[in-house]
Amino acid sequence: MPAVNYTARDISVLEGLEPVRRRPSMYIGGVDTKGLHHLVWEIVDNAVDEYLNGHADKIVVTLHKKGDAVTVQDNGRGIPVDLHPKHKKPALELILTTLHSGAKFGDTSSYFHSGGLHGVGSSVVNALSRKLVATIRRDGHEWQQTFKRGVAEGKLAKLRPHREHGTTIYFEPDPDIFRHTVFDPELVKSHLEDMSFIHSGLSITFHNEATGEKVNLSHPGGLADFLAKLVKDMAKPVVTENFFQLARSQGAKDEKVEVVLQWTESTEESIRSYVNGIRTTSGGTHENGFKSAMVKAVRNYLETHDVKIKGLTITAEDIREGVVGIVSVFLREPMFQGQTKERLNNPEMTATVDNLVRPALESWFNTNMQAAERIIGRIVLAARAREASRAAAQEVKRKSAGARRLNLPGKLADCTSTDMEETELFIVEGNSAGGTAIEGRNRKTQAILPLRGKILNSEGLPTARVLQNQELADLVSALGTGIGDKFDMSKLRYGKIVLLMDADQDGYHISTLLLAFFFRHLPELIKAGRVYLAQPPLYRITVGKDTKHWARDDAHKEQILAGLKANAKVDIQRFKGLGEMQAKVLGETTLDPRHRTILRVEIDNLLSADQSFVTLMGKDPSLRYQFIMSSATLAEDLDV
Repeated sequence: MPAVNYTARDISVLEGLEPVRRRPSMYIGGVDTKGLHHLVWEIVDNAVDEYLNGHADKIVVTLHKKGDAVTVQDNGRGIPVDLHPKHKKPALELILTTLHSGAKFGDTSSYFHSGGLHGVGSSVVNALSRKLVATIRRDGHEWQQTFKRGVAEGKLAKLRPHREHGTTIYFEPDPDIFRHTVFDPELVKSHLEDMSFIHSGLSITFHNEATGEKVNLSHPGGLADFLAKLVKDMAKPVVTENFFQLARSQGAKDEKVEVVLQWTESTEESIRSYVNGIRTTSGGTHENGFKSAMVKAVRNYLETHDVKIKGLTITAEDIREGVVGIVSVFLREPMFQGQTKERLNNPEMTATVDNLVRPALESWFNTNMQAAERIIGRIVLAARAREASRAAAQEVKRKSAGARRLNLPGKLADCTSTDMEETELFIVEGNSAGGTAIEGRNRKTQAILPLRGKILNSEGLPTARVLQNQELADLVSALGTGIGDKFDMSKLRYGKIVLLMDADQDGYHISTLLLAFFFRHLPELIKAGRVYLAQPPLYRITVGKDTKHWARDDAHKEQILAGLKANAKVDIQRFKGLGEMQAKVLGETTLDPRHRTILRVEIDNLLSADQSFVTLMGKDPSLRYQFIMSSATLAEDLDV
């Protein structure tokens, strides 16, 4: 092997800001769009630090006309301009041209809370800008210095007298460094608005010169307003309107923790975390503490109130499913992972946040019992959906519900309208009732799907097993939404799904089986208010020759009879089933929206509904026995 000369001459020492220009990704994460916008965040963070420490309350960010230059202005103290005693340079020039320089190191009183603790933010922006102009207002004058690619082009200039104070930084990203140098105005605006929620007392203005837009992004409501915005943007209904909020300060270093959270019907978990106003997109110890507190609070509530869900294991993911939450902490000495500050590493913050949030959330549950029950019900449904999905994944792949749609033409009597909101699907029992309904319907807007007898009891069954049942598979195909992880509400073919069964015990049983199916396997349709129960008459009461009354059950019949004259000539006919009705009668009484009554299925308490289905339709007969024995006194007129 040939000798290799490797001596001190081969060692390079990068001085000044040259390391930044040689390896920009080490400082801003990359030279793509994300890295480009990180330049803005660095300068804005410095302005926010002035606010955090009580020296500023206004920030104006201007995106200039061509979109490749930004100005950030604050009304803080202004970067010092006097000579540094050791380096004999103005402090402004030292800060903008030297890595790890600033007033945020050690025990100084200049910055109590700060997002920029590495002393490289401003100098990195300067190094990666083809031009940067710093304008300072302090000490009764305005000062200015211009830089090119991190090097001062001249000395600090003392301009006109000025009474105000603050710092203005104008910069143009260097096209030699970045692939693209045009900023995204919506991204900048969105980032600034997020910061205005976190810092509720700060006025942030965004000015887009290209469009003339100038908007103030202040949000005095803070995290509560931020939570409302995030939930609205998610476009998913909330489990309960109540939300949890906490703000606590503690310790000699005045550490502050703020938290808000709310459960929604989304299947995703959405948690945002911030440290000293900087978003930690990769989370960290504060976010871990927040998540841990949620899980412990829910489990403690279940244990305290002896809520037991037989045969079901609740995981941390089930508890956090659908949560929209924000955790914001303010620390004197945050330890970030990397210059881009995407993750907090302070080990003590996990316990700090957990110990503050957990007992407060438990107390909130106990104070808001109705909201807590809705949330627990939501968690139970998430757990059941997870287990059903896991069981389905273990099954051999089968034909999709959409493929089975080809088997339906002879069974589904579809409507002609393609306007989902005006269409209705009536699910009826048997071909006889189906034939009557088809004849009595409005063909334009009403579709009829007959089912064959009592369907499969789907309680406790995985989705894959349910789809092996032809009747339920046909129903899923007719709906068009798919099922399980393939469910897509946007593909729903009908605005109303109406369960139309005989007004007798068998009809009630079939309706209950269908409700169990929708509750366990297509709960989104119930939550969206798409599932209804028809109210067909059980009796026709004819008074004289022409007057007719329709009674839906025995109690209703007696109520009608009690309201008639004593000597009235009454004829009472009991329908044996929908198939025995004339199509015209079924149409007028049950199908026609002008005369019918249909009941929308709603769930007031998810946990109670879950327990009812488990008790009445689950695999454990002892639960039904207990229910029957405890309810025996309510039974009347049993036909044995």
